Amino acid sequence: MSLTRTLTLLVTSTVLLIALTAAAWSYIESNHELEELFDAELAQSSRIVQGLVRHLADTQSMEQLPQTLRETLTLPLAQDVGPEADGDEILPDGAGHKYEKKLAFEVWTPDRTPLLDTLKADDAKGLAPGYSWAESQGYRWRVFTLRDPATGFWIRTAQREEIRKELSQELALGNVLPLLLALPLLLLAAGAAIQVGFRPLRRLEHPIRNMAPERIHPLDDRQAPKEVAGLVQAVNSLLKRLDQALERERRFSADAAHELRTPLAALRLNLEKACGDDPQQFRTLIQSVDRMTHLVEQMLLLSRVDSGAGFSKQDHDLSAILEQSIADVTPLALKKNIEPVLYDDIGQAPVCCNDALISTLMRTLLANAIQYSPEHTLVEIRLTPSGNGYHITLCDQGPGIAAEARERALSRFVRLDQRLGGGAGLGLAIARRIAELHRGQLTLNARPDGQAGLWVSLWLPASAIRSNGKDLAQQGFRGSARPEEPHHPTIAPND
Repeated sequence: MSLTRTLTLLVTSTVLLIALTAAAWSYIESNHELEELFDAELAQSSRIVQGLVRHLADTQSMEQLPQTLRETLTLPLAQDVGPEADGDEILPDGAGHKYEKKLAFEVWTPDRTPLLDTLKADDAKGLAPGYSWAESQGYRWRVFTLRDPATGFWIRTAQREEIRKELSQELALGNVLPLLLALPLLLLAAGAAIQVGFRPLRRLEHPIRNMAPERIHPLDDRQAPKEVAGLVQAVNSLLKRLDQALERERRFSADAAHELRTPLAALRLNLEKACGDDPQQFRTLIQSVDRMTHLVEQMLLLSRVDSGAGFSKQDHDLSAILEQSIADVTPLALKKNIEPVLYDDIGQAPVCCNDALISTLMRTLLANAIQYSPEHTLVEIRLTPSGNGYHITLCDQGPGIAAEARERALSRFVRLDQRLGGGAGLGLAIARRIAELHRGQLTLNARPDGQAGLWVSLWLPASAIRSNGKDLAQQGFRGSARPEEPHHPTIAPND
C-alpha cells in the first residue's frame, strides 16, 4: 500500500466531508436567516399599510377609503406587465418590479367588512394577529395580520411562498457556491502538498536504490524528517553491519583462495614427480588439481573485482587491448585448430578503462568461445562504433545457449553442461561484473544469421581523450561498422 496514496485519500476525504458539511450547514442557516428577514419585512410592510390606513381613516370618508386603498395598494398583475418585461425583473416606464405581483394586501373594518382584498383568500372570519399560511389562487401564501388598536381596522400583508423560496435559495446558494467552487482546488492543493511533504523521503530512497554492494555508505540523516529520523538511523546501523559482513566475506574468500594456491602448487609438483616415467599415471588427478587452481585464481580475481581494490581507469585504445587479448588466447585456439578473426576498421577506439580488467574480460570471452567451439571453425570478433561508445561482438559456432538459460549462464558458479569444459562457472560472471564496473553492458544472444552458436555482445562507453586536436572517439565513428575484409592478427603465443 502506498503511504502517499493512503494519506492523500484520507486528507482529501476529510476535507471533502468537512467542506460538504460546512456547505450544507451554511445553506440551511442562510435559508433560515433569510426566512426570518422576509418575515420581518412582511411585518414591516403591514405596519406601513397600518400607518397609511390610519391616516386615510382620519382624512377620508368610509365611501372614499376603499377607492383610495385600491389605487394605492393594488400592485400590477401579470397581464398588466406586458411581454416586453418577460426577461427583465424591473418593469418598464418606472412601473415597479415584477415580483410585486407576488405580494398582496388586505384591509378590513373593525366589523370585518373588506375594504381591500387583493389576496382573495376568503378567510376574514378566521382573522388572528400574527404569522400564518393561506391558500389562494392555487398558491400558498405567507401572511402577517395585525389589528390597529387606534382605528380597529384589520390589516394583512401576504407574500407568495415561491418568491420567498426562490430568493432565499438564490442568496443561500450564493453563499455556498464559492466554497463549492474552491473545493476542487483545495483537494488538488492538499494532494500537491502531500507530494511535496514526501519529497525528503524520495530523496532518501534514491541513494539506497543506487547503492552497490561494494560501495555501501550511510544515509544522510540531516535530510530526513524528524518523523523518520529513527528509521534512518536504524537503516544506517543495518547498512554498517551489512558492509562489515560483506567485507568479512570478501576477506575470507580472498584469504582462502590465496592460502590454497601454495598447497595446490605443491600437490601438482609432487604428482609430477610421482609420475616418473609414466606421465599418464596421474593424468586425471593432475587435471583435477589444475581445475582447482583455476578456480582459486578465478575466486581471487572475483574478490578483487567485487571489492574494487586497485581499480583505477585511464584512457586506453580498445583496439590494441582486443588484439593483445586475441594474442593471449592464440595457443588455446591453435590446439583446436580454431581461427579467431578480427573485424576492426576503426583504427583507434579510445575508452577510459582499467586495461588489465578489460584484457581479463576479453580473454575470458575468447577462451569461453574457443572452449565450446568445434575444431576447425571460426570465432568472429567485430569492433564497431555504437552511439557514444563501442560495440564488441563475438560469434562462435558452438552449441549456443537456450534463450531461457542465458541470464542464468551469467550467474556465479553456473555451468549449464557439466560435460563440456572444465571451468567452475565463474568466467561469464566475472566478465559481466567487469563490464558493469566500466558502465558497460554484456549480453548473450543467438547468432543473428540463424546458424548454431552464441553471439556475445559487449558495449563500452567511449573516452573523451583528444589526440592532435581531434577527438579520437569521434574519429573512430568514421570507421565502417562491417568491413569487407577481416583482419587476421599475426600473433605469437605468450610464454
